[in-house]
Amino acid sequence: MAEIDALPFPFAFRPEAMALIVIDMQRDFAEPGGFGASLGNDVGRVVAIVPTVKRLIEGFRTAGLPVIHTMECHRSDLSDLPPAKRNRGNPSIRIGDAGPMGRVLVVGEPGTAILDEVAPLPGEIVIEKPGKGAFYATSFGEDLKRLGVQQLVFAGVTTEVCVQTTMREANDRGYECLLAEDATESYFPEFKAAALAMIRAQGAIVGWTAMTDQVLKGIADA
Repeated sequence: MAEIDALPFPFAFRPEAMALIVIDMQRDFAEPGGFGASLGNDVGRVVAIVPTVKRLIEGFRTAGLPVIHTMECHRSDLSDLPPAKRNRGNPSIRIGDAGPMGRVLVVGEPGTAILDEVAPLPGEIVIEKPGKGAFYATSFGEDLKRLGVQQLVFAGVTTEVCVQTTMREANDRGYECLLAEDATESYFPEFKAAALAMIRAQGAIVGWTAMTDQVLKGIADA
């Protein structure tokens, strides 16, 4: 079995059973004028990982391994948006409101789109998810079973929310999970550091972490 140099110990993997999951690399979370920026966040932190995420995606494509993308978004009538999510806090703009890039996190709006640099290719699976985790109210679990996938490599944003939530959901379902440390980001560096520590604590209680170079080397050497 091939290995990726990872923490807290090497990640043993089978290429035929592995896929890359790219979480929510959307304009609303990465560009000025988007939802993330409207909450007062430094979106430059997300922009900075785009080249690394792109390189990771290209490595999986070159190896012929599946790449699955997720988008956090809601129906235009907001029927899948619970009040507890829409009304939290006191933001200047809420999910579903009109913003500089269209209605915030609504399917089909410009701001909801995945960034061009890491956009899906025709035929790649795109999961439109109304929650933080990719399994909730989506076909994600069925898609993984259909592909015969049992090991997941994660990238995307934000580390401590949608990425970690999906990893925990996957771990509970029996998937082995590895997070590419430099291909994920948070608006808050301390939150990212805490999430990484929690993921790999107690012998990889949720999963493993590794740098993108380590992931790509493991795949190339397999």
